[in-house]
Amino acid sequence: MGNQLPLGNQKLDKMQKMEHKECMSALIPVRDTLDIIGGKWKILILITIWEGNKHFREIERSIPKLSTKVLSSELKDMEANQLITRTVINGFPVRTEYRPTEYSNTLKKVISELHIWGINHRKKIFGN
Repeated sequence: MGNQLPLGNQKLDKMQKMEHKECMSALIPVRDTLDIIGGKWKILILITIWEGNKHFREIERSIPKLSTKVLSSELKDMEANQLITRTVINGFPVRTEYRPTEYSNTLKKVISELHIWGINHRKKIFGN
């Protein structure tokens, strides 16, 4: 890649000047992605659902220090972004099941790359 940064189908040369409006527009997909997976809990919640914890209480118990209120809010947000599906199972007690969508699987590579970058960044900043 050299001196170029990928921005969608475009290539942006570091030395090339972009208008502020163009730059902000080109970064919208990156900002959207960070909004969807950002925060303290979303990736942890998604990973625990991928690992098979499907019911609200299972998810809650699998992530220490995650409050019921925050989990509920994050699950609603993830459902709105089509990363998970929510199914109410009638019975006693009524249970709610969450499952990852096929669409959520497209984030696995993104999260893996962020993980690798984070490892390398920590090595660079803190040493081995």
